[in-house]
Amino acid sequence: MLTLQPATRPTIYFIGVTTGSSSIMRVFPKWAEALGLDAIITGIDLVPHSSVAEYREAVEFIKNDPLSMGALVTTHKIDLYNACKDLFEFLDPYAVQLGEISCISKQGAKLCGHAKDPISSGLALQRFVPKNFWSERNGEVLLLGAGGASLAMALYFCKNAGEDIPRKITIANRSKARLDSARQILSGLNDRIEVEFVLNPTAEDNDKTLSEMSDYSLIVNGTGLGKDAPGSPITDAASFPTGSLVWEINYRGDLLIMAQAKAQQAERKLVVEDGWVYFIHGWTQVVAEVFHIDDIAGRVDELSIIARNA
Repeated sequence: MLTLQPATRPTIYFIGVTTGSSSIMRVFPKWAEALGLDAIITGIDLVPHSSVAEYREAVEFIKNDPLSMGALVTTHKIDLYNACKDLFEFLDPYAVQLGEISCISKQGAKLCGHAKDPISSGLALQRFVPKNFWSERNGEVLLLGAGGASLAMALYFCKNAGEDIPRKITIANRSKARLDSARQILSGLNDRIEVEFVLNPTAEDNDKTLSEMSDYSLIVNGTGLGKDAPGSPITDAASFPTGSLVWEINYRGDLLIMAQAKAQQAERKLVVEDGWVYFIHGWTQVVAEVFHIDDIAGRVDELSIIARNA
């Protein structure tokens, strides 16, 4: 059972694993001040793949508590959707398509569930992927992990990325069930992008898949290794394709894959990016939804500076 107390001020919740370690706990009060919000943030920590009862308890609490305004969900997005989708009066199209909830908000008496990752990952990609990168370089995308973040990125490329798109997306995952789910969600969305699903139970298997990628590719760690659990989805023997972009979508933790990429950065001419911009876009999208802020896009740079300083 969770120990959730009724909110005494408007509250946004962070449903995660180790929420107390997140920068958002220091950042949100500064954002609230800048945005003129009388609101606080509270963490709800759950172990990955918690029980249905615990997910439902958290969502029902937010739904029924008047000053609980909503939540950002990380790590638990798919499990929370499966356990609680019947508790929502509205689910946005991305939430239904991806089978996940990353944002909980309220519209009057309606509890609303959203999947924001296709939007926030797209905004982050636009910040560091060079213009015309795919059309000029003819590279591919390797998504390590078949969880919600990887599916959202694949969905962004297939549905929202315009004309400058990769020719192929490979999704590698250690369990077959998640790959089967990914295939069901993503197959047939864009006949200009080949999507391949690879079962890789070990880091050595991921090394092999990485070695088969073309130069000037995008390599993404969407496994959670390096943040939710220590380690990396590849071994130190792995070789990155020349000229590639390596994206660790987390910004805290041991971030081992970033160290592995940086060891080859000069030789392989790699661009290595952490998850800070993704973190900013992910949170600002949710804060805007929960507190009904219409002009958040024009304030992202300001809020990023505030977050850095905090």
